[in-house]
Amino acid sequence: MRWILAVLATSALSLGQAADTNKSSTVIPAGTKVALALKQAISTKTAKEGDAVYAQSTFPVVIDDRIVIPAGTYVQGKISHIQRGGHIKGRAELLIHFTSLIYPSGYTVMLPGALENVPGAEHATTKGSEGKVQEDSDSGKKLETVAKTAGTGAAIGGLGTGSWKGAGIGGGIGAGVGAAIGMLSRGADVRLEPGTSVEMVIQRDVPVDAARLPRSGQ
Repeated sequence: MRWILAVLATSALSLGQAADTNKSSTVIPAGTKVALALKQAISTKTAKEGDAVYAQSTFPVVIDDRIVIPAGTYVQGKISHIQRGGHIKGRAELLIHFTSLIYPSGYTVMLPGALENVPGAEHATTKGSEGKVQEDSDSGKKLETVAKTAGTGAAIGGLGTGSWKGAGIGGGIGAGVGAAIGMLSRGADVRLEPGTSVEMVIQRDVPVDAARLPRSGQ
């Protein structure tokens, strides 16, 4: 009889521990979007691949009536790809991956996060599933057009004078101007100022310890 009672007590304890474990475990599902504000300026003119990126959440994320990412949570990431605008063509590009959430208590959760949108950035848009930030101006196209147009200087010169001499002068001037613009000008850089609003999307399910999350009002 005592043996049966001991077995029943052990089973009840195990079930209670399992219930407590499940109760303290919360999952932030893949696809969750988190509103962030950058804490530093980022520019394709000066930044390098591998540079750290710092941001902070600006709006709480709620799952099952509980705040799992409070506003003010720190988010860290890094620049995984960067490209300046080309002299003739090619737009500036910036790719950021987020790697961790840091709660005010110091509790840190590792995650894979990507940029979903950059609503606070002017003249820049996201492109592709990885959230690549790309300069949306047409500076590169304009430079390419200037370079191509320079090549038509020969035809313009020839029509103006009716001779190959005129064609040579027109072509020489046009080509020279196009080359100078191509050498001295670049496409616009992507620049994200401190405080720029960006949106991160979590790329896979992220388990968190609910017991270590801040309570409401903290």
